[in-house]
Amino acid sequence: LHAVVGRHPGAAVRRDDIALVPLTDRRKDLSPMSKPRILVARNIFPEVVERLSQHFEVESNPQDVVWTPAELAQKLADKDGALTTGSQRVDAALLAAAPRLRIVANMAVGYNNFDVDAMTAAGVQGTNTPDVLTETTADFGFALLMATARRMAESEHYLRAGQWTKWSYDLFAGTEVHGSTLGILGMGRIGQGIAKRGAHGFGMNVVYHNRSRLTPELEAECKARYVSKEELLRTADHLVLVLPYTPASHHAIGAAEIAQMKPTANLINIARGGIVDDAALAQALKDRRIAAAGLDVFEGEPAVHPELLTVPNVVLTPHIASATVPTRLAMANLAADNLVAFFEGRGPLTPVNTPAGKRA
Repeated sequence: LHAVVGRHPGAAVRRDDIALVPLTDRRKDLSPMSKPRILVARNIFPEVVERLSQHFEVESNPQDVVWTPAELAQKLADKDGALTTGSQRVDAALLAAAPRLRIVANMAVGYNNFDVDAMTAAGVQGTNTPDVLTETTADFGFALLMATARRMAESEHYLRAGQWTKWSYDLFAGTEVHGSTLGILGMGRIGQGIAKRGAHGFGMNVVYHNRSRLTPELEAECKARYVSKEELLRTADHLVLVLPYTPASHHAIGAAEIAQMKPTANLINIARGGIVDDAALAQALKDRRIAAAGLDVFEGEPAVHPELLTVPNVVLTPHIASATVPTRLAMANLAADNLVAFFEGRGPLTPVNTPAGKRA
């Protein structure tokens, strides 16, 4: 048994907080007839939970309680697998508190909530849900770009407040989309989807920067030109961030990068919170050093930097880029597929690591 003791809500789990007693007191090997025990950490589609119940002993969370790290550790103490949604941190301390845990299936394409090195060393498989959300997320990214460029949120608030009394030539005049320069930082599948929407639908000049350059065939398909990060910042009228969050990409857009952008440029972040220095961005928006921003993700979300809530030239959405019913259902089913395939011995469908060894 690994019991978590003495932690206040919201605190991270530390090894010192975990009382160790012999595993034989609580841990039981699976008999050939028993089902693996699975934790579904957040509320998801009931039909997916029902489907999992056909294969596993499932503890679900229909009340959608956001457990503290200590509470999550207690829930996982006797579980063989888990379905997480991207907001549950899986690190070395949690793994120590969950000795039976063999797989964590993330219902998200990103997995910055995983300490992948710790999971790999502990023999715990991690999976994610790529591909099924590409087109929906690209749709939303472009919608957020247009809402930001055309000042839709600002103008709606103005109208709702009863301030619209007459037409004027510069009333909420925004920036052009058609024919402008679209810059993309991070050119994976979602970035490519945004590039195609811009180039083919809006006649935009597309430039991008990525860790590795696309093949000539993909560049031609996206009508995109590879440039340095400096040129990307300097030339983009609309800069869309679609790169994964890693320690290397932390604050990839900060005060220095924003200073290189056009004062008429818009910044769109549909990637992950922490890629942008939100404090620096809020100050730049306040000073009108760039025109506007559209943000679906935030550093420390669901908390939002308070200064971002005070500036008018920003469109804010609560991490909903993949939020259509068909896409979220496909994500949940892919996470479930990973769990079923793993415990049936077929191996995960979309692994994010190769564990050093299986847990006993």
